[in-house]
Amino acid sequence: MVSSSQPKLPVINMDDLKPGSESWILRCQEVTHALEQYGCFMAVYGGVSKELNKEVFESLEPLFDLPIETKIKNTSDLRVFGYLGPTHTRPLFQSMGIENVTSLDHVQHFANLMWPSGNHSFSEMIHCYANQVSELENMVTQMVFQSYGVEKYYESYNKSSMTYLLRLNKYIPPNANESNVATTAIHTDRSFLSILSQNQVKGLEVQTRDDKWLSVEFLPSSFIVMAADGFMAWSNGRLRSAPHRVTMNGQEDRYSIGLFTFKKGVIEIPEELVDEEHPSRFKPFNHFEFVDHMCKSPLYIDERAIKLFCGI
Repeated sequence: MVSSSQPKLPVINMDDLKPGSESWILRCQEVTHALEQYGCFMAVYGGVSKELNKEVFESLEPLFDLPIETKIKNTSDLRVFGYLGPTHTRPLFQSMGIENVTSLDHVQHFANLMWPSGNHSFSEMIHCYANQVSELENMVTQMVFQSYGVEKYYESYNKSSMTYLLRLNKYIPPNANESNVATTAIHTDRSFLSILSQNQVKGLEVQTRDDKWLSVEFLPSSFIVMAADGFMAWSNGRLRSAPHRVTMNGQEDRYSIGLFTFKKGVIEIPEELVDEEHPSRFKPFNHFEFVDHMCKSPLYIDERAIKLFCGI
């Protein structure tokens, strides 16, 4: 049960920031502290216009209304990157994934699978949305690198070796005789960084270090930024991979969108983050091999998974 007496997630304004400015340096400290303590924070970010955000969410209902025979064409070499339908463990949930979403060609490929003649307006809209949200991801990653004194690695690490997965999610309300139905189990994300948004229907909950649950109240023009397993390992355990879940207790469909970043290749802890006080906690690992391993052998769906996979 979510306690109303618990504090809310940190809220950080990410607008109008220039690297090196006084406000940028202050945000670096705030962002890193929030990701260390909570594993996430609410970013107020006007980089995505209200009009575009509205159009994107309005496009999700007709997308998910497509026949199941169409939706299952959304496939991937990594099972969790394609279409996920309702199961006995998550009967209220379905999801679709667009890989390499910052590339218009990849978005158009997805649209061509869903609609026989393609859907140019959908492709342009989703591509624009993903690229604008990715700018927020770039800022957050650069800030953390700078806070830890390893900004020299940022350009090669983020610009050339990251890829983006956009997940489009639909949650239906529970039956009238059910309440507070958890539609996703408590989990951490397998990505490097996750950025989440939703329509007006609440449901996202984040677990604190003392095992309390915070119900996330999205502000206008806001996104939840979450450190995930990859970022936690890269930071040598300094950042927290945020445990979270979705609980449905309303009567409306909930739609959410997640932009997930993954490193192409090996993640390893920068040598500057290893010392006597902070001995190395993770071996270098291939990010997609980790994701693939967890798809095939999902012993854990929280941060224990990565500790088992490459922990020291």
